[in-house]
Amino acid sequence: MALATGTGPRRPSTLATLWHSTVGKKAVMAVSGVILLLYLVAHLLGNLKVFFGPDELNGYAAWLRTVGEPLLRHGWFLWLARAVLLAAVLAHGTAAYQLSKRDRAARPQGYAHRRRQTSYATRTMRWGGVILALFVVWHLLDLTTLTVNPRAEADHPYQNLVASFSTWYGGGIYIVAMLALGLHIRHGFWSAAQTLGVNNPRRDRALKLTADLLAVVLTAGFVSIPVAVMTGVVR
Repeated sequence: MALATGTGPRRPSTLATLWHSTVGKKAVMAVSGVILLLYLVAHLLGNLKVFFGPDELNGYAAWLRTVGEPLLRHGWFLWLARAVLLAAVLAHGTAAYQLSKRDRAARPQGYAHRRRQTSYATRTMRWGGVILALFVVWHLLDLTTLTVNPRAEADHPYQNLVASFSTWYGGGIYIVAMLALGLHIRHGFWSAAQTLGVNNPRRDRALKLTADLLAVVLTAGFVSIPVAVMTGVVR
């Protein structure tokens, strides 16, 4: 007779259990979304230096490579930031995709005919996410690796930005992506507040106003850059 070993199936870890739950995936989306939102605010503030000339923007880009010195080596801060952003993007996108699959699987027959009215931003969140994912790839090839930039100059971000937005497609792709980003932020900020339990009846109005304000300011700020190049304000 075989003796019982006393070992049973291994229990999944708390993190694994959380990740596999709908609540856990929504929490991952909320936290990663906040990280990406903070990055966007900082990124916009840096990019707006383009209005003060090439020395300002190029100097800012060079300074980023020195952040953390001498504790960090030259350029390490940027690579650490990129690693965090990549992890946030992958977590956000994976959770969104899996939640979307669960939503479709749980949807009853005939749901499409009884769907309640929702905002335009809500209905386009999925397509907006796809547009933004494709844009990130294009943006990296355009202004980071300089693979598709028409007049690439290493370590000259001002000149590369102007070169990209001087083309109708470079500016057009950026503007469309930023409009999608605005809708994504407007809905995503409110959803994150609900997921993280920040909202309540007394705060709802302020949170909705904050979501609208963030979406408008970030969209207008980012769109102003290609528009300025395309109209000759920045050259």
